[in-house]
Parts: sequence; C-alpha cells; structure tokens
Amino acid sequence: MQPFIEPRFLQRVRVGPLAPYFDDYLKQLELEGFLPSSVPMQMYAIARFSKWLDIRQIELSQVNETIIEQFRKRDPGVVHSCESAPLRRFLATLRLIGVTEPGVAKPSSSRQEFINEYRRYLIQERGLAETSLLNYIPAAEDLLSSRFGPQDMNLALLGAADVTGFLQDRARRLGPGRAKLLVTALRAFLRYLQHKGEITVDLAGCVPPIAVWSLSTIPKFLPAGTVQQVLDGCKHNTPDEKRNYAILMLLARLGLRACEIVALRLEDIDWDNGRITIRCKGGRWAQLPLSTEVGETVSTYLQSGRPRCLDRRVFLRHRAPIHGLSNSTSVSAIVRRALIRAGVDSVRKGAHLFRHTLATDLLRSGASLDEIGDLLRHRSPNTTAVYAKVDLPALRTLALPWPGGAQ
Repeated sequence: MQPFIEPRFLQRVRVGPLAPYFDDYLKQLELEGFLPSSVPMQMYAIARFSKWLDIRQIELSQVNETIIEQFRKRDPGVVHSCESAPLRRFLATLRLIGVTEPGVAKPSSSRQEFINEYRRYLIQERGLAETSLLNYIPAAEDLLSSRFGPQDMNLALLGAADVTGFLQDRARRLGPGRAKLLVTALRAFLRYLQHKGEITVDLAGCVPPIAVWSLSTIPKFLPAGTVQQVLDGCKHNTPDEKRNYAILMLLARLGLRACEIVALRLEDIDWDNGRITIRCKGGRWAQLPLSTEVGETVSTYLQSGRPRCLDRRVFLRHRAPIHGLSNSTSVSAIVRRALIRAGVDSVRKGAHLFRHTLATDLLRSGASLDEIGDLLRHRSPNTTAVYAKVDLPALRTLALPWPGGAQ
C-alpha cells in the first residue's frame, strides 16, 4: 500500500517536541481529504514551529493560539501567512488527543464578550437555531458599532433617536423582506438589553414596523418545464457533479429548504421503508416519502461520489478539509450555477426558487392547498394560501364583471 507521505521526507522533518505527534496529524489530514502534494509545506511549517518551541523551552501543555501568534511574529517585518492554517490544525490535533488543554476562546473585547453572552441567550433561552443567529447577531453588532464606534459602549446612553435613526438608515439599503428581518432582530436585542437591566426604557417599542402586508406578493417561480430543463442540463460524472445533482433533485422533487439540505444526515434516510426525515425550521421534524428517482440519485452520490469522512452529514464539500456544507449559501450557489448553465434567466436564483416552483406546478396539476402545505411542511395554512394567487384559471371564476364592460 502506497504510504500517504514518503517516509524519508517525514524522517527529515521529524524534529523537536512535536515530532511524536506527526503521525496523528497525518492521519487527520488523510481523513480530511488533503492531497499528499499539499502536505510537505505543512510539515515544514510544523517542523519550524517544533524547533522554535524546543529553543524557547515551551512545554507542549502551554501551546495555544497565543503561542502560535508569537511564533508567526518571530521575524519583525516578515509575514508568515502560510503557517497559520497548518499550525492551527496541528493544535486542534494535539487537543483532540489530550496533549494540550482544550481551547477556550477569549473575547477580544468587552463588547465581544457581551455579544457572546447574547448569543448564548438566544440559543439557550430562546432556543433559536444557528441559522437564525445569522440575522440576530449582525444586527446587534451593527447597532452597537453605529452608536458607539470603536469606543467602549455605555448602553445607558442608547436612546430612541439612535434606534430609529439606525433603522431608517439601514432600511433604505434593504428590500422589504430583509428590512423586516432587521426589525425583528432589533426588537429582540433591545428586549434583551431591558431584560438584563442595561436599559430602563422599552426601546423595542421605538422600532417602527416595515410595511410588508400579508399575501401582498406573488411567489417567484420558474415557468412550467424549466426545472426539468435545469436538471437535464446537469452533468453527473465527477463527485462534485453527482453531489450537486442529488441536491437539485431534493430541492425540485421534495421542495426542501437549503438549510434542510445542509442539516441532512446519513441516518435520516430510511432506505428500507423509502422515507426521509427532515429537520425543519423551529426544531420540528417531518418525514417525507423518498421516491425512486430521488432515492437513486442520492444513492449514486453516496456510493460513488461522496468522499470518505467521519462527518455524518449527507452532503460534503469536496475540497480539504472535507466536512459538511457550511451553510445555506453553498446550496444556493449550486442552484445559481445550474440555472446559468441551463441558460435560464430568472430574477431570483436561490434555492427557494425550486420550492416555489414545485408548489406552483402542484397547484396547476390539481393538488389542493392543504396537500401542498403538507408537502412543504407549513405550520399555518396562511403560508400556503399565497400560492392561490398564481392559479389564474381558478381566480377567473371568482372575478366579478367590470361595471360598464362588455356584456
């Protein structure tokens, strides 16, 4: 069996107190899908670090991010940027096998510490998902930066004019939907400040609402047959292409959300009974039937496209370090590239476009709104009711004659 790294090379760089742990690090690199060609530069950096630790007589138990930064700044005026990633990966390996103490991230400032505490509150007390924090945390950070800048924050000075002025400035740059999310995030943060006693006035009441009326918009969807055109334009020869095609099939046939694709795990697929378990929004679970078409596509990816990895998520990134897709943006990027490749021009190019198109196609095929709501896992019938606006033949039967029009 061909060794992952040439033994003679490894013997040359095996120096200093880190040398006994090189093999553990190499095993980790192999598991994470790194190519052998990328390893020598990493090992050279680690060998230099190992020699430096030996000269400085620094105990391995003391090695942490601060020590790594001191090593990288050893030469005044020289930036050793290529050393950062391998050294941090090696530190993670040392922590994994118990050589050094587990890392405890220290907040860079009192403001960061405050934001970290707010993050813990949202997760532990409010029960929000990590994906929701992508809206809540940046809004809080932006408000604090806008009001206090780089200076220390004095939350007692935060007033109604600061809040309304901040929202008016930011809302001009956002669409109605994003602005409404900002309002929700701001109110949550201001209620948290009052709950913690940082402010005495209920500033959440100062946040004006955004005019987005229920059912006022029409879902963005693709014309009939376009989704199949996109699927037909997909190649599925390489591992990346097999993964992308399986993701597109789940979006097109089951109407999954991008976040549900990212969270899907191997144990969520019941091959014997032809079912798939979905982790829905709000911490809910749902089961959907796994059609033969979708099942075969996912199975092909798992058998001949998915890299070897300890991560239990179904869909992985295929470049080292190999792990599950990071977030919903990765799925939307796959959809956008597929639309461009198929020559489909659409204002919206995100993953949700397939979900809206599936609902619209089902409605035109005679499915009821209740059936569509069950498939899309809507909690409220009002959420599904918006699709009634795209069923023009049914709406014509409800239209009243125009006064004075043709008889």
